[in-house]
Amino acid sequence: MIIFTIGFTRKSAEEFFTRLARPGLKRVLDVRLNNRSQLAGFAKKSDLEYFLGTICNIEYVHLPELAPTQELLDSYKKKKGDWERYAEDFLELIRSRAVESSVPQSLLDGGCLLCSEDTPERCHRRLVAEYFQRIHGGEIVHL
Repeated sequence: MIIFTIGFTRKSAEEFFTRLARPGLKRVLDVRLNNRSQLAGFAKKSDLEYFLGTICNIEYVHLPELAPTQELLDSYKKKKGDWERYAEDFLELIRSRAVESSVPQSLLDGGCLLCSEDTPERCHRRLVAEYFQRIHGGEIVHL
């Protein structure tokens, strides 16, 4: 199994879609709570779904069950919370949601977890990828 991850901020549309045009990448799995973000015009749900199909011939799937709650996100982003605490709380959240039961491995394999953060180090998409890697094994590729 291979799981890709990507963030869209600090990337031009050209760079973003070029990175997604990779062998084995089948779909983008949007793990944002709010997929209508104004942070990047090409990353709003309806635009992104169209561009992915037209430019890359890949599928778009929104998986809000892999997103943090608004409260958790606000405590980290707006209140400048501690990353380690956020990561711990987020992992507890996805464990309590039993996401391994609701998100099939076949959907993850060849999927690319999408969030806004430009790098994966302090982004929940990395935590999600590592969570599923512990369960299913495989490889994680950050684009």
